[in-house]
Amino acid sequence: MSLCGWAQSKTQCVFLVMTDGWRCDEMFNGATEALLSNTSDVVKQQFGQGTSEERRNALMPFIWNELVPHGQIYGNRTYGNNVNLTNPYHFSNPGYSEIITGFADPQINHNDKIYNPNVNVFEILNQSPKLKNKVAAFGSWDLFPYIFNVKRNNLPVNAGYINAEGKKLSKNEKLLNNLQNDIPAQFNGVRYDALTDAFAMEYIKREKPRVVFISLGETDDIAHTGNYAAYLQAGHRFDQYVKDLWNYINKDPFYKNRTTLIVTTDHGRGHADNAWTSHGNQFPGSDQTWIAVIGPDTSAKGEIKQSGQHYSNQIAKTIATFLKVPYTPEKGCGDAILEMYK
Repeated sequence: MSLCGWAQSKTQCVFLVMTDGWRCDEMFNGATEALLSNTSDVVKQQFGQGTSEERRNALMPFIWNELVPHGQIYGNRTYGNNVNLTNPYHFSNPGYSEIITGFADPQINHNDKIYNPNVNVFEILNQSPKLKNKVAAFGSWDLFPYIFNVKRNNLPVNAGYINAEGKKLSKNEKLLNNLQNDIPAQFNGVRYDALTDAFAMEYIKREKPRVVFISLGETDDIAHTGNYAAYLQAGHRFDQYVKDLWNYINKDPFYKNRTTLIVTTDHGRGHADNAWTSHGNQFPGSDQTWIAVIGPDTSAKGEIKQSGQHYSNQIAKTIATFLKVPYTPEKGCGDAILEMYK
């Protein structure tokens, strides 16, 4: 497909929404039967009934019943349609860095609070004249200010237990600032997704940013505890957060019919039933990811069942191309996924 067609795109806003470490297994097949054996009857009834398609519909009803039929999803390996990381580490910081910069940097091989030396697509968009000060990021994990390198670019990044800031905070934002500090933390440096989602939605309603990054972390943190029922419930809640966001987008005149939504994950997990709690290059399946997209420039191809190979490093340039802003980092980056454009 020629790039000239992108010049006619309707997309003026892009939202990238991520859930941390959500496996292809659950995304495309629903709850894994073998892992359901140790869950309650309530969980089995909610998520463990019927075929794999029925189970995935029950687990993520918005994505499978609304987003996919009107958009696209890539990564179902049953059909040879693959999405993979290009970084060799297969955990969070390298995954997020690859996605927002468009390339894997061997220096990003840790989850330490070290500022990312690489420029990312969000700061380039924020420097463009038409999107200046219209970019924002939200995350449950307190590492995101370092992943985006706010010291270098001053991007507004609300993550971990950072409070909402500004002179025009809503009543809800003031309440959230107090609330997040009063609720006992469940995971070290990671706040509850409900708080992150609420902070993001309040900011979106108040400031109308045109480019937004949102990452929710409970799917990964809960998976590490080995509680499969809670992992499923976290994925189910994520689906609801995405639904609420998309419903808002389609009711707000500022966003309606001019916003593309991309949904993905930063890494996979161990594919084996005894390895689902872990990830990393020693656990096969941890590099397997998926990408879903919906918007005014994306045709309703649904679940892509043709064999093919895409990579998470293509997301950065895809976002920039939707918004018609050049993105050519010095270290190169993955090509835009032109199939997402009708």
